[in-house]
Amino acid sequence: MSDNKLLPLRIKIDAIDAQILDLLNQRARVAEEVGHVKAETNAPVFRPEREAQVLRGVAERNPGPLLSDDIQLIFREIMSACRALERRVVVAFLGPVGTFSEQAVYKQFGHAIQPLPCVSIDEVFRATEAGTADFGVVPIENSSEGAINRTLDLLLQTSLAISGELAIPVQHSLMSKSGNMEGVSRICAHSQALAQCQAWLNQHFPHVERHAVASNAEAARMASGDYTVAAIASEIAGHQYNLGIVSAHIQDDPHNRTRFAVIGRLRTTPSGKDQTSIVLATPNKAGAVYNLLAPLEKHGVSMTRFESRPARTGNWEYYFYVDVEGHVMDARVEAAMAELNDKAAFFKVLGSYPCTV
Repeated sequence: MSDNKLLPLRIKIDAIDAQILDLLNQRARVAEEVGHVKAETNAPVFRPEREAQVLRGVAERNPGPLLSDDIQLIFREIMSACRALERRVVVAFLGPVGTFSEQAVYKQFGHAIQPLPCVSIDEVFRATEAGTADFGVVPIENSSEGAINRTLDLLLQTSLAISGELAIPVQHSLMSKSGNMEGVSRICAHSQALAQCQAWLNQHFPHVERHAVASNAEAARMASGDYTVAAIASEIAGHQYNLGIVSAHIQDDPHNRTRFAVIGRLRTTPSGKDQTSIVLATPNKAGAVYNLLAPLEKHGVSMTRFESRPARTGNWEYYFYVDVEGHVMDARVEAAMAELNDKAAFFKVLGSYPCTV
């Protein structure tokens, strides 16, 4: 009886799937034409501002019942596959395979890319600066532990620009080769992960040595070959290295998130909802920071982030990393940036880019 009811519905789904397949290939053929035009003008394959507009648009027009987040995920992969018809974009990230950085890469670019795992954040910058990678994805701050200082230092020095941002939830699991802690003498993870799980570790395994390594995925790789090592990593890394879960979701903050920056040579145009990141240094005198930031209020530019970082000169001087709403091509932001440039002892625009979708 149930088959008699399901059969016409399955026939209807098959017919709709045929239409979807036809429309996807129609879109792909148009994307190929776009690729030919881009090749003639030497335009970049990946335009984050255009893709952000598409993703916002489908979410706004979505009537349901599919959730808008799921619709955006589907369209991200459609755009990724169509983009790959022009060329597979090479994206560097902090490896090995299984890191949260890798998750961020696929969330931003889709899966039709060429991933390039790197051994350090420095190497992500080097690969992107050298042209080995078209883009890099680097962690910039964590909701629990604050700024990723090495990324901030490298952004100050690099000729690359930020062309995108995204945030992903960070859920840590304690894992081992056996799936339990019998015989485990070391817990390994990235230093940030160890800090993000400190209270939980103090409560449950206060006497087990903690050892910081280059990445959580590296910790998972180590645990896969050594019964004395347990790793703090994502469940994806655990599956990658065939680890058993001792305890899931051990991060101290259940809402723990990490924000990532997309870096490259691309300077984006306005998408309609953008953010600009800058770095400043002030003259060493009273009221300098207040006076320096006055142009933002004057031109009605909202500041969304303010982070200080020692200049390492030995003179108690600081760089200030600031995020503001809007794009440098927006008139009010452009005017504010011009005044900041005149007032600051040091001024650099790190990039204008679409806000995370």
